[in-house]
Amino acid sequence: MAAETKTLEDLKELTGGAEAAAAEAVPPRIDALKRSYSTGKRKNAVARVWLKPGPGKITVNGREAEKYFARPVLRMLINQPFAITDRQGQYDVVCTVSGGGLSGQAGAVRLGISRALTFYEPALRPALKKEGFLTRDSRVVERKKYGRRKARRSFQFSKR
Repeated sequence: MAAETKTLEDLKELTGGAEAAAAEAVPPRIDALKRSYSTGKRKNAVARVWLKPGPGKITVNGREAEKYFARPVLRMLINQPFAITDRQGQYDVVCTVSGGGLSGQAGAVRLGISRALTFYEPALRPALKKEGFLTRDSRVVERKKYGRRKARRSFQFSKR
């Protein structure tokens, strides 16, 4: 039995080809208005995202993204999926966000944009998945317990 030994590089090539073929096998999910829809969630925030080809305008709750997400970090967060896939200025995004704070809402919009991009162009899925943009961040605020000041903080102990 003269079996050939395979290296890790050979296996990477095999899986890389399979991922690309699997991504191409999935048809894009686009509605009659040439849009793809997805939902993103983070903490208590829920974002409904519609993605369509256009000049790259992002609208959040009827306002421009620059006005809604005033902090540059939040704007960078929602533009990350486009930067990773080299699709800046190619898609318009319309989204409605509710619940949570601005940071959670920005995370929800990022997840929604990433999912909508994979629905529009299934070949982008491996790149977005590698960066972790398709994973829902399940961390939420821990509830306050009775007999305690906060979730874990206890009252100050008095010796006398």
